[in-house]
Amino acid sequence: MKIALIIENSQAAKSEAVHAALTAVAEPLGHEVFHYGMYSPEDKASLTYVMNGLLTGILLNSGAADFVVTGCGTGTGSMLAANAMPGVFCGLIIDPTDAFLFGQINDGNAIAMPYAKGFGWAAELNLQDVYRKLFEGERGLGYPKERAEIMRRNRGVLKDLKAVTCHDMLTVLKTVDQELLKAAVAGERFQEYFFANATDEGIRNYIKGLVGSPRVLENA
Repeated sequence: MKIALIIENSQAAKSEAVHAALTAVAEPLGHEVFHYGMYSPEDKASLTYVMNGLLTGILLNSGAADFVVTGCGTGTGSMLAANAMPGVFCGLIIDPTDAFLFGQINDGNAIAMPYAKGFGWAAELNLQDVYRKLFEGERGLGYPKERAEIMRRNRGVLKDLKAVTCHDMLTVLKTVDQELLKAAVAGERFQEYFFANATDEGIRNYIKGLVGSPRVLENA
């Protein structure tokens, strides 16, 4: 599974710690982690929680990522922004129990975490435990197990509902504020990761027209 990490500006100083916790859990399980920034508070490309949501939508709908890990000070802003995007089902995750229940009941494709509120001593251990609950086993099995079929049906109903209430991602890209979009995809390694992994030709071509030719060979 391709896991994308997105960090917004107010929590950029914690980027290395979050990335280290995620890779420590995900990579031994066979997943790939792609860190789309921010990498430090001094980055030229600055991401807000609104841009986190837009970028989450781009990565998931294009096939560049299978799952997105993001967040902000409380996690709430990034969660709301991500859920505004088509095809994105983002949970607000604070602890390992949240992660387990989200994975088993909702089986979404993104999480938003608080990296300021409650982020203190041993925070890196909580991060690792959250990621372990998300990625070490099969998701969507239901909890409690006797309600698994009901939960599966409700996920389908929600997916259908969102498809009706949201525009497709290409329409979003064409109609969203273009300066906001350019800022969201201006990260140092966005082009390198995106063009190497995205499979949706419509989204790829639109982003390519926006940012110009990829900085690296797409099949490198």
